[in-house]
Amino acid sequence: MEILLYILAGAGVGLAVGITGVGGGSLMTPILLLFGFPFNVAIGTDLLYASITKASGAWAHRRQGTVRWHLVGMLALGSIPASIATTLLLDSVFTDAKHYEPLLTTSLGIMLILTSAVLLFKSRINKPSQQDQDNLAWVHRNSKAITIVAGLLLGVFVTLSSVGAGAFCAALLLVLYPKLPAVQVVGTDIAHAVPLTLIAGLGHLIFLGNVDFLLLGSLLVGSLPAIHVGTRIGAHLPNQVLQPILATILMGLGVKFAFF
Repeated sequence: MEILLYILAGAGVGLAVGITGVGGGSLMTPILLLFGFPFNVAIGTDLLYASITKASGAWAHRRQGTVRWHLVGMLALGSIPASIATTLLLDSVFTDAKHYEPLLTTSLGIMLILTSAVLLFKSRINKPSQQDQDNLAWVHRNSKAITIVAGLLLGVFVTLSSVGAGAFCAALLLVLYPKLPAVQVVGTDIAHAVPLTLIAGLGHLIFLGNVDFLLLGSLLVGSLPAIHVGTRIGAHLPNQVLQPILATILMGLGVKFAFF
């Protein structure tokens, strides 16, 4: 009965991802916590789940030529070492998962709030005003260095929370590279998310033991076909209505995890 519930949860998240385009991490981890899984297991399992579900999307974008690989490399230059260092730090400093639970919960809350903010202000990020562009002139001049630093921060927070490799990373790319076509933003974001979530997930598995394989398999059985169904449904639904609703839910969850 529990396995069926996990499959249905995977299907629900898959549908939501297909319809709204929001990354599964911001949805899946809170759902697993509602099921009663410990924070560390929910986050570790979700990271491997994300790497597998995003892989097909990354492959499709590679075939279409919509990945800017030099940007993937700059992001990974910061994120992959940061993810490994974060995992090793958790393994060496904390002797029990309960000891680093407050760090995980706070990180999860912060990333949910940031992801929610990205969704709520998506239109402004996609089409910044001239004043916004003028204010970000220094950022654009130093975009390469900032991309590496942004990757480093993503590596830390994605490893701690399983959230941020999708919508939040895409928002960073839009701010740093406003002339980048939207399809290349998405392709680059997904291509970077796959190795980041894979390395972070393997770190949780090998060093911390934070992966439930039965849960992982059940989620994949439900979500992989549901993502494709959700994508078709999403083409006929008003995304400008659905995303704000989802963003509001994520904001509430983020505040709960970060401050309560």
